[in-house]
Formats: sequence, structure tokens, C-alpha cells
Amino acid sequence: MSNPTPTNDTATSAGDSWWRSAAIYQVYIRSFADGDGDGTGDIAGLRSRLQYLAYLGIDAIWINPWYPSPLADGGYDVSDYRGIHPTYGTLDEARKLITEAHELGLRVILDIVPNHTSDQHAWFQEALAAAPGSPERERFIFRDGKGEDGSLPPNDWHAAFGGPTWTRTADGQWYLHLFAPEQPDLNWDNPEVRAEFESVLRFWFDLGVDGFRIDVAHGMVKDPALPDQGLMEFSVLAAEGQENHPHWDRAEIHDIFRNWRAIADSYEDRRVFVAEAHVRPGRMPDYLRPDELHTAFNFDFLKCALEADKLREVIDRTITDLATVGAPATWVLSNHDETRHVTRYGRAHTGVTTPMRDQGHPSDLALGTRRARAAALLMLALPGSAYIYQGEELGLYEVEDLPESALQDPTWERSGHTIRGRDGCRVPLPWTGDTPPFGFSTSVSATPWLPQPEEWKSYTAEANQADRASMLQLYRSALRLRRTNPNLRGEDFRWLDSPDGTLLFERGNGLLCAVNLSDQPTPLPDASPLLASGPLSKDGMLLPDTTVLLNRD
Repeated sequence: MSNPTPTNDTATSAGDSWWRSAAIYQVYIRSFADGDGDGTGDIAGLRSRLQYLAYLGIDAIWINPWYPSPLADGGYDVSDYRGIHPTYGTLDEARKLITEAHELGLRVILDIVPNHTSDQHAWFQEALAAAPGSPERERFIFRDGKGEDGSLPPNDWHAAFGGPTWTRTADGQWYLHLFAPEQPDLNWDNPEVRAEFESVLRFWFDLGVDGFRIDVAHGMVKDPALPDQGLMEFSVLAAEGQENHPHWDRAEIHDIFRNWRAIADSYEDRRVFVAEAHVRPGRMPDYLRPDELHTAFNFDFLKCALEADKLREVIDRTITDLATVGAPATWVLSNHDETRHVTRYGRAHTGVTTPMRDQGHPSDLALGTRRARAAALLMLALPGSAYIYQGEELGLYEVEDLPESALQDPTWERSGHTIRGRDGCRVPLPWTGDTPPFGFSTSVSATPWLPQPEEWKSYTAEANQADRASMLQLYRSALRLRRTNPNLRGEDFRWLDSPDGTLLFERGNGLLCAVNLSDQPTPLPDASPLLASGPLSKDGMLLPDTTVLLNRD
């Protein structure tokens, strides 16, 4: 498949507020495109597909970690925050990518991983070689154990990937890791840690990066007393009602983000942040005050069941809460940590209950695809910014039958082979052809780092481009409307009355979005259709699992 010529109808939104309404495409770089033929995605592959992304009509790309890393957690175990993993390319190639993206009107957002490093990071290796109580260990969270001989962990906290949050070192002390043992947590009470990350931000901003997505933004600060929680297992929001959680969503985090915002605002073309923050209801606005972060992922929307009343509640709460601090909403359906929504929406229960634990439930992919199309058009019609996870514009589903020998997510091992983890949403993209690697690699004999299903020959970008009714064409058309229709600019939004099981709202002066999530056809509004997620009834009815954008005459 040749890269089509970009057809963006307007340049990327100018000014400091572009991020308020941007469509941002998430690149999981290992799985996007392989430019050197080794079976792993890289910067060369991404550069070769930039025109495809401009053709799609997005405003920015967010790239998952591309730093040097042992890849114990897919790159979220960073050993050098100022470099590029050799498998992905070089720092010079990264500079060229940023320049080429900007020339196409695409901004570039990187991941930053401030809660923890890799255990191979120079700082942590220095800490292991140093004595207890040394300055090197003060960069991390080392503690003596409990019990007469210190053989028990310092507390009862549970790790995200299974097991305890503590690992004992050769000299008998323990270090904290909220995730895998290969990811030691940093001590954000240490001024050296704060200064280092401020320097890292400036390094990449000076190279032209437009912003950062902040990994585990809600977990960086811990209660120095490290009290027990008394919980049986890990939860992203363990003890949700707890006002003073020992390691999630602590008030001290906001001083860090105020300093980061000052750095971002110091650039003539101001840089931006988006937070990955799992917080209690009503707490998100605290992160998005005018002197802190710009936006945050809307996990409530991602995890919401595809039911009209529940979606309306989430949309209302999001817009109302964020309006208190003048922040825009964000909307997202899938990412690199969650089951792809085509698969989720084909199940009896369409929401996310416990991350990574809903696998194996039967899914009707035809139904899931219809619902995914309806959800995508709804998302792209809402005010605020939208995140598109690579491959969702192709209609890709979760690969739930990867061979156990191929699984690489640390959750698989840490759970005692009971939770397969996130590999199923990270399978390399199919671009062209009828057989793997489907144009993912420049070498036809390359073996992708995760195997692709043979059935994906119908889901390639090439096949999608050839089909006027494909998922890709739906996304292109919806993104074009976002950029060209004045009613979809700004943040004007109001609900209109509609039957049970449906949603109806108006944007601007006369653009309507009607969504039918009931099991019966419902009357269409008296307006002219602009774009629909599926066929429209000839008798003026909106079919189930369908969204349509209309213009009042």
C-alpha cells in the first residue's frame, strides 16, 4: 500500500489551545510499523507512515515509550530518559521524525514515566551498590523489613502485576515497586529526583516535542510512613472512598505538576500535558487547574458500558466537573492497556469491570463492530479532544488466542499464568497483502514480535482504503467533519429529548448527533444526515447500534 497524499482540509489548529479539541492518535511503537525488517516496530517505520496519519486527519501523535529499556514492561521500565532504544532507532532519527511530523501539521506527544525507572537504570544500579541510608538509595524507596531478622516486607501493599510491592536486596533491605520488581519506584520527596525530571522535560521540549502523557500521574507521591492497607489484592483505586490513600492521588503531587506547568508555559509555543490518573470521583479537576496539567484521560468513558443512560451520566459528569476549572473533556475508547473495544462491545457486558480480567468471555465481533462504529462517531462528535488507539480505525479486535509461548506482558508471569495480560491489544498492525506480516515489516520474511491472525487480511489499511463503507473511511469522514464543520468547533453542547435507550444532542447552531443503543428502531430527527455509522432506514428510522450526525435545514 502506498502512502496516500494527505488531504487535511485545514492546518493543525494554531495557537496555545490546539489541545482543547485535538484528535490524537496513539502509536504503540513496537507494533505500528517495522522499518528495518527485524519484526519490531521502530522510528523508521513510523516515519514511513506519517502521511497515512495525516491522510487519516488527526492533529497529533502520542508515542508510547521509545527510550532505552530492558522491556520488562513494554518500555515502561526506562533505563535512560534521554535516549532511544536501539531497536527503535537513534536520537537523530527521532529529531527527523519530529521535524517531518511538524511539516505535515502533526504535533508529537511522548510518554514520560516518572513513578518508576528500570532496575537497569544507572541510578538504581548505584543504589544497589551503595549502603543503606546513602544518597544513592534516597532516590528510591528502600526500607528495612519487619520481623526480628527483617525478613518480612515493610508493609502489605500489593503490586499491579501481582504479588507484593517489595523485593529484598542482597544486603537485607527492601525496595518498593508498585508494578513489577524490574520497576523500582522513585522517591519524589527527594529534590534530586524532581530536578532530574524537570531536566528531562526540557531536554525533549528543546528537541521540539509538543507535550507529554504522564504515566501513573496519580501514584508518584507516597505516604512516608508507608502504612499497611489491609487489602487482599491490588486495585487501581483500592479503598476508593479513602481520603488519604498511602500511594494513590495524594495532595502533595500537585506541587510537582505546578512546577512542570511552569516549564511547559516557558516555551513560546507552549507545551502540553495529559495525565494518566485513576482518581476518585470528583478529584480529576484538581489535576487540571489552570496552573497544573492541561488534560487527563477519561477512563470513566472508556470503561462505561455502551448503554445510553450510563453514557449520558459519564458525559454529563465529565463536562460539568471539568468546567469548574476551565478544562476540556477527553474521550477515549481503547488503549494499550485495555481490551480493544470491538471485542468488548460484542460481549453481553460491554463495560470494563476489572482491567485485564474480562478475557475469554464470548464476543460477537459483527455486533461489536457495529457498536464500535456507533461509539466512534459519538466520541468524535463530543466537545473536547479524542484519542484514537492505533488500529481501531481499521476495526481491529482483541487477539485472545495468542499462544502462551508468545505472551510477554509481565502480568502473565506475575499472576501465575492466570491472567493473560495486555498483549492481545498490542499485536502489530496489518497494512497490506493477504498473509502475515501484512506489510508491517519491510521484510516479507520477518516474524513480528507478536503473531498476527491470518484473518487480519480483511482488516489491512489497504483493504480498508478500498472499501467505501470501511471503518477507516468512517474515521476519515468523521475527522474531516471535526476539522471543517464550524458547529463541531468550540465546546458548545446541549442535550435534546430522545426516547429511552437513545442519545440526542446538539453542537453549535444546528448540528445534531443521534445515537440509538436500544434494541428497536427509533425515529430520526427532522434534519439532513451528514454521516452515519451504519445504514439508515428508508422510512425515517434510526436502526439499533447506529449513530448519525445531522444538520438542521
